Amino acid sequence: MNLDLSAIRRGKLKELTYAYLAGADLSGADLSDADLSQANLTGASLTGANLQRAKLRANLRGADLTGANLIEADLRNADLRGAILLDADVHRASFAGAFLTGVSCGALDLTGVDLRGADLRGVNLCQAVLLQADLRNTNLSGADLSQADLEEANLSGAVLRGTNLERANLLCAIVEQTQWLGTVLDGACLEGTPLALKQS
Repeated sequence: MNLDLSAIRRGKLKELTYAYLAGADLSGADLSDADLSQANLTGASLTGANLQRAKLRANLRGADLTGANLIEADLRNADLRGAILLDADVHRASFAGAFLTGVSCGALDLTGVDLRGADLRGVNLCQAVLLQADLRNTNLSGADLSQADLEEANLSGAVLRGTNLERANLLCAIVEQTQWLGTVLDGACLEGTPLALKQS
């Protein structure tokens, strides 16, 4: 099926399930409330795109989402491996079960974001804001969370093997059944967690 990219950019096409848009230039496109479920957006340029409330349970491998509006977007189980999320607005978005290895996100504000069961192995989240984020059963093995703000985040069942949490803020974080093997916690704030008792 041939898709009219101009119409998509202007927000005239919202039903895009199973659409083949690999490598497409959709920078600045109005895709708010669009249904892109199962779409192939591999390597697509979505810089500055409006994807608010969009259904993005899709293949976004290597896609460029720099500066994109992803507020309340549904990215559950999406493949975002190698994607770029620098300066994206992800407030109230859901990344539950998403594949995020190799993603570039910098000091992204992930306050309250749903990352349950997501694969974040080896991701650089240095100085990221994960305040009250839902990280239950998330795989953060080898990730860099140094100086990250995880205050009141839910890390129950999360895998933190070899994770760097140096100088991270874990104030009142929920850490039930969290796996800590080889986790670096030098200088981390652990007040209000069971780990604080072990350190004292």
